[in-house]
Amino acid sequence: MLSRSNPATADLVVAIDGPSSSGKSTVARRVASALGLRYLDTGAMYRAVTWWMLDQGIDLADTERVAALVGQVPVRMGMDPASPTVHVGETDVAAAIRESRISAAVSQIATNLTVRADLVARQREIAAEGGVIIEGRDITTVVAPEAPVRVLLTASEDERLARRAHELHGSVDDSAVAATRDEVLRRDADDSTVASFQDAAEGVDVVDSSQMSLNDVVAAVLELVEKRTGIAP
Repeated sequence: MLSRSNPATADLVVAIDGPSSSGKSTVARRVASALGLRYLDTGAMYRAVTWWMLDQGIDLADTERVAALVGQVPVRMGMDPASPTVHVGETDVAAAIRESRISAAVSQIATNLTVRADLVARQREIAAEGGVIIEGRDITTVVAPEAPVRVLLTASEDERLARRAHELHGSVDDSAVAATRDEVLRRDADDSTVASFQDAAEGVDVVDSSQMSLNDVVAAVLELVEKRTGIAP
């Protein structure tokens, strides 16, 4: 069970942006655990909306219909970094939203400006409560632009493709990388039409994880938190 009893981090917000497969989720969860923060995966919210729309038989290409319905989607995020959960209503969709059909369709939801506005408003409400690390797209510039710690986590295209191939296929050989190339690059291309996550805005620290281990990246982000706020694990 997540404890939020640390007064030093009660109001802290850490914002992490970055492209697909840059390691945002894993790093954010590790940092959240180290600091006793809640953890919000905003990408999972877009996936949950995608799941609900498809479950309701909604044509995602019907952007006006999707926009009209998004406010009805009862997404509930469990934000314990040790065991984050995603529910739509009473349905646990944490596994379902990672299915390939959702990955293939989520950009249609994420590029709908009304959907983005709705979910960004929900994310800002969570940010306003403090005690949270938020990762995804547009976090450092739109969702939490006033966060004291804002990080752009990036990696080379080859490294990101290799990570995604290993995650999905357990291999980084040429065929596995080729099988993930379209998903990773297409999602970034689609999302970049409505979100800015490739270049750091003013005041945002950049961590390039291409040649770094997970432990090194987590340590680098924790160092930035201490540098910006004086708060250490």
